Amino acid sequence: MPMIAASSSASSTNLRQRRGAAAEELAVGYLTARGITVIARNIRCRGGEIDILCLDGRLLAVIEVRQRASGHFGGALASVTRAKQRKIVRAACHVLQTSRQLSRRLMRFDVIGVEGLPEGDHEISWIKDAFRAS
Repeated sequence: MPMIAASSSASSTNLRQRRGAAAEELAVGYLTARGITVIARNIRCRGGEIDILCLDGRLLAVIEVRQRASGHFGGALASVTRAKQRKIVRAACHVLQTSRQLSRRLMRFDVIGVEGLPEGDHEISWIKDAFRAS
């Protein structure tokens, strides 16, 4: 039986997913090294997704992790569009509505950008309070 090669689209998607997961692992290590408590990861709901949910002291931090191989076209941090922000805010609202413990906390939205390849040379940037729910 002949072998069918995977399409380049499928393999590039798989590579992008692996790099995204590796960037999230880097972000978790970066946050925990700075005393931040990670309480959940990859929270999915109908409206969106939260990559990392943390406690920074008493503050609830919703973290979006973005990875880009280079800084061209604005890089990782600039890739969080208004549409993506709305999805993150919707997911955060879902978390607040379903968790009594978390609903009483003040919340901020952060972005962690990983520029470069997670498995190679890279730089991590953390923008606290990167955008607001409006």
